[in-house]
Amino acid sequence: MKKLFVVLAATLICGACLFTSCKKDEDNTNVAEKIMGRWMTQEMAGRTLLTNEKIVYNFISSTKCYYSASLNSNPDAGAPWTYLEEANVVIDGNKVTITSNPVEGTTLVEEYNITSINDNEFTANQNVKIIVNGSTLVDVDDVVRFVKVKVDYTSAILGTWQGHCTSEGSVFDDGQEHRWEYRADGTYVYYAKDGDNWVPYEGNTLNEYFVAGNLLCTRWVDNGVENREWWEITIDGSQMHWTALRQNEDGTTFTATFEMSKVN
Repeated sequence: MKKLFVVLAATLICGACLFTSCKKDEDNTNVAEKIMGRWMTQEMAGRTLLTNEKIVYNFISSTKCYYSASLNSNPDAGAPWTYLEEANVVIDGNKVTITSNPVEGTTLVEEYNITSINDNEFTANQNVKIIVNGSTLVDVDDVVRFVKVKVDYTSAILGTWQGHCTSEGSVFDDGQEHRWEYRADGTYVYYAKDGDNWVPYEGNTLNEYFVAGNLLCTRWVDNGVENREWWEITIDGSQMHWTALRQNEDGTTFTATFEMSKVN
């Protein structure tokens, strides 16, 4: 199970696992200062990532960061559900090395040689190694682009929200209004309407979520099957908007949207 976990993680973290050249940029000074804060993966090997493939890193100092991800390659086989996983950071010039131990006996080493960084994004040549019980199982190179996440909706999402899908972009959408109550302990209650009353839906179990900056990740179990959804969100007072880049079975992509209002 542990080996399957790390192989799945490497596949999703490293995208296509193809090394491509990156244009040299002079704006790669003061990396230790500029990299502070939250960053979300945006492109891998020149491909825009689907929302369910994104990872958020939060650099809180020059020696420590946290990363969050809810990757979806077969949850039953151990796909990561990782919220604020602690990692050690070493910054040497424009090279940033992140080391963590996501499961016992496993070390994940991510090295980023930053070629360009500013207040909004950075690009880097990436090397990822996954070491299990002293043996390197994965050693891949890629080019990755991050975007800065300048908001944090962890607290703003708390409470009950009502809304509906405004696109054809969710396989779970039934065209009806629904409610979600987000709690501070990382769980939520999903409500369905029964006549004029809103009642908790009892068919789901688990019902967990987290917000990393503006990335909302949700999972639940229905009839013994784990499901996940991912959204990039914005909250403005009592209004919340969800958007996500999804992929059809034929490989084409589309944008899903959802609109919600706060329930007092």
